Amino acid sequence: MPPTIQESFSDPSAALLSTYAINDSMNQLILSHLNPRAWRANPPGEKAKGRTIAAIFAHLHNCRLVWLRLSAPHLKCPKRLDPRRCTIKQAAFAHRQSAAQCLRMLTEALSTNPNRRVTKFFRDSWVPTWPANATMFAYMFSHEAHHRGQILMLAHLLGYRLPEPNIWQWDKLWKQLRTAEPRSKALT
Repeated sequence: MPPTIQESFSDPSAALLSTYAINDSMNQLILSHLNPRAWRANPPGEKAKGRTIAAIFAHLHNCRLVWLRLSAPHLKCPKRLDPRRCTIKQAAFAHRQSAAQCLRMLTEALSTNPNRRVTKFFRDSWVPTWPANATMFAYMFSHEAHHRGQILMLAHLLGYRLPEPNIWQWDKLWKQLRTAEPRSKALT
């Protein structure tokens, strides 16, 4: 289970792990409130190029799998999502799985244990390797926040606004995360 808010204030690593856990809550909130018609709708515009919301969620999950496979090969990787075929339900399930494994990876990466197995962050085979530390968290979180912004903007441009509760109500997300027994076990 993620640390409590009070624990997070006294331990920077705990704060980062809590924030990453909330990160998936934001994705799950969007997935649970997204109008199904927006899922595969083409982006607006003259040439209508770009990813659909389904493709963006698949990309997020599949990037997590690359990070896990390269940085924490001892952790089991969930299955990839096909951006052209996955459903909202499949994406939500896959995101829960990959978020749980990424949280495990980050827990090891941020540990002070000298025998930890996650010591390097491999973002992809063609980019430089980084040390597995807070920078790893920052990259992972900002990558997802960037694409979450794309998803929200695309839904808005397509005419599908997400209802309340919104993803910026961190206190509510925190409480849900702490009280959702099955999910909190998945994130430990």
